[in-house]
Amino acid sequence: MKKRSIPICFLNFLIILCGLVSGDAAGYSEQVYRDRLVAIVNDDVITLSQLNEALAPYVQQFREAHYPQQVERERLFKVRQDILNKMIDQKLTDQEAQRLRVSVDDREVDQQIEQIKSQHFLTEEELRKALATQGYTLEEYRKQTKEQMLRIKFINIEVKSKIAITEKDIRDYYENHKEDYQETQKYHLRTILIKAPPSISGDTKKAALEKIEIIVKEFESGAAFDELARQYSQDGTAAAGGDLGLFTLDELSAKFRETIRRMEVGQISPVLEVSQGYQILMLQEIEKTPAKPLKEARIEIQEKLYRELVEERYNTWLKALRDRSYVKIIQ
Repeated sequence: MKKRSIPICFLNFLIILCGLVSGDAAGYSEQVYRDRLVAIVNDDVITLSQLNEALAPYVQQFREAHYPQQVERERLFKVRQDILNKMIDQKLTDQEAQRLRVSVDDREVDQQIEQIKSQHFLTEEELRKALATQGYTLEEYRKQTKEQMLRIKFINIEVKSKIAITEKDIRDYYENHKEDYQETQKYHLRTILIKAPPSISGDTKKAALEKIEIIVKEFESGAAFDELARQYSQDGTAAAGGDLGLFTLDELSAKFRETIRRMEVGQISPVLEVSQGYQILMLQEIEKTPAKPLKEARIEIQEKLYRELVEERYNTWLKALRDRSYVKIIQ
């Protein structure tokens, strides 16, 4: 890794910071700790408070999952390292964007989102719903779209030529992935979850099982599944009536796959014991997608290959940028 000297102004900042901690400014010590440096990225820094802010949603998810303490620590450590590396990459990208005067404004992002909605015949509400099933908000999706558009601009600048996908590339991909373009069935599922993580007491777990069995009886007595989900489910889809979206069988876990195979439309599953507690599924409908000949799949394949090539070249460019930059992680 090529090392760069740390700017004098930054060294002065560190000297002043050390003076505050060791001098009479003890009242600032807690704030200083929260904002201590965790990484230096060329002339910029990442602080502990910034890292903790990015990590906070994952901490909450792990706590709600009630993992054993050791497992939670190990997973948080890995996620922390991954997030810090992503923050470093983002700093490097932002710095290079300023140097090259490359930017993506909100208007360009709006146009891209509208194009995506048009291609897939989605309203904004339907797009939000589709994203929610994958754990994303529209705002997070906009941010990802903006980052991807910036990557494409970088690639076009760095490679000095447009990425070309040939007709042979498209044909070869189609021939090698024919199973993806055969007739498929997608299963529209809803769910109700009553949480009962492994760490809770036996009595609490028994109460959770009794609760979901009562819900099953209410459904069998004529209650609407979506209303029951809104009222009782402790899953993130509760507000949407337990709507999980559409899945092929291959996209489901082995337990769900075998359960769904035996169900008919409108039917609910037996109570399933999962890592979060007790769950039931409802098969709302089965959608059949006809086979796609190469002529119909061409544009979809071209876009997929283009995205993959952009990602590959961007990662190569980013690694080279990181190698020639001054990056120091402070444990």
